[in-house]
Amino acid sequence: MAAIDAELSRVQDAYAQPTLTLLGKSTAPVVVALFRTAFGRDTQTVSAARLHDRVEALLGELRATVDPKFLPTGTGKDLCRRWMRDQWLILTNDDAGNEVYTLSSHTQQALRLVESLTRDRAGNLSEHRIATIMNHLRRFNSEVNPDVAERVTILNEEIARLARERDRLVDGGEIEPVSDDRLLEGFVEAQLLLGGLPGDVSRVVEAFSRFRTQKIDEFNREDVTSGVVVKAYLSHVDGLAATPEGRAFNGAFQLLRDDDQLATLRSDIEALLNHPRTADILDAEDRAELASTVSMVNDGLKRVLDQRARSTSTLRDYISRHDVTRDRELATVLRNLELELTGWMKTAGPRTRVPVELIPGRLDVAHLRERFYDPAEDVALAPLAQADGPSAAPTLEELRLRGGPSHLQLRTAIENALMLADEVTLASVFNALPDDLRRPVEVLGLFPLTHSHGMEDTGQTEVLDTVRPDGTRRRLRVPQYVSTIATDDTTAPESTSGATSDDEGNAL
Repeated sequence: MAAIDAELSRVQDAYAQPTLTLLGKSTAPVVVALFRTAFGRDTQTVSAARLHDRVEALLGELRATVDPKFLPTGTGKDLCRRWMRDQWLILTNDDAGNEVYTLSSHTQQALRLVESLTRDRAGNLSEHRIATIMNHLRRFNSEVNPDVAERVTILNEEIARLARERDRLVDGGEIEPVSDDRLLEGFVEAQLLLGGLPGDVSRVVEAFSRFRTQKIDEFNREDVTSGVVVKAYLSHVDGLAATPEGRAFNGAFQLLRDDDQLATLRSDIEALLNHPRTADILDAEDRAELASTVSMVNDGLKRVLDQRARSTSTLRDYISRHDVTRDRELATVLRNLELELTGWMKTAGPRTRVPVELIPGRLDVAHLRERFYDPAEDVALAPLAQADGPSAAPTLEELRLRGGPSHLQLRTAIENALMLADEVTLASVFNALPDDLRRPVEVLGLFPLTHSHGMEDTGQTEVLDTVRPDGTRRRLRVPQYVSTIATDDTTAPESTSGATSDDEGNAL
């Protein structure tokens, strides 16, 4: 019973890992298909807003063919946030500060398992596979055997075998043909090794990310000194180097620094891709994956270095800015608030709110930011529709008719009217203008001119007869503005008779 209990405990721990929680759900086929579609071989990161829209679009296509009980529910943004809490996605910032998603190492491991089950394989047992196993064990024994005599014997046998093969080829011997099964086995083994690289890199990146998050939580405590943080960082780096992921990272780093090894790797890949039967065994995607080996290693190394630089930058900023003697009440409240907010955000929904009170009665804060940046709202405008053919551009006169008031022409018209008449009203000037200067918008240009030309409001109204560019008319009732020109003694009788005439006219 003790044996089965221990075995059950180990299996339960394995099933609690995010890799198996992903594959164990009823929606797993759809989720895995979404991840494989959104994150291709050459797509390590996807912007947050784009992935939200992409997930919704793909689910919309699947609803027509898939039973709803096998589809995850929620919007694209809600699903991505849920998958992030399940440790299937990681949300980070790129070099430009934009939020991007990456697949976690657990998800990449699940995708690699699915890929291995969907990929065509050679038979489980063959002569070449047995020979490969024997050669691997023999070579492995020559590297780890503690007996010097035994190790020398193994090396001498290998040297003798290689010398015989070399001499046979030099003497004109033919190269033995390689079967398709052997080529397929070799390529499958290479693909399995290459498929594990992204997950190994992601585990190193996640290790630095977890350390950075842990240190940020510790920074919020006043009892943490700079020496403790530096010691923890150095211990973390040393411990990471001892892990399988850390050793893989160091190996990749050494590979990229060695030009000879890099040249050899590129040469071997090129020779395998140029093999006459490679095109018959590997499809275009598999050949592209093999050709991008060096760039894959390079990109993974860059991700690790970027994450390590972020952790180092956080540590440097803490050491240079943190003041252990600071004990202001507001700073303490804000640090506690940030600490609580970090834990609250792990379980809060996208629109959850919580009332926060900061030292009531003692703070005079004019404004606190209530709304934060939401990538889902930062969506580019839809592209303009392509016209079927060339469109006729409007003429200058058509553009003018659709523009604002013609201030210069209106000013000239008022000045000319004031020179020809003793008393001028706004309506008399406007209604005498040509049709193209009597648009409704011209009225907006008239009223500012009344103040600059000495026209006064009489308290009455008058009607302006406007003409739109399309020829339709509109009558506008506006305040009446009148301008009376001062006259000398020689013109006084005429002015008096004019006033009388106006009075009689008004009476009529």
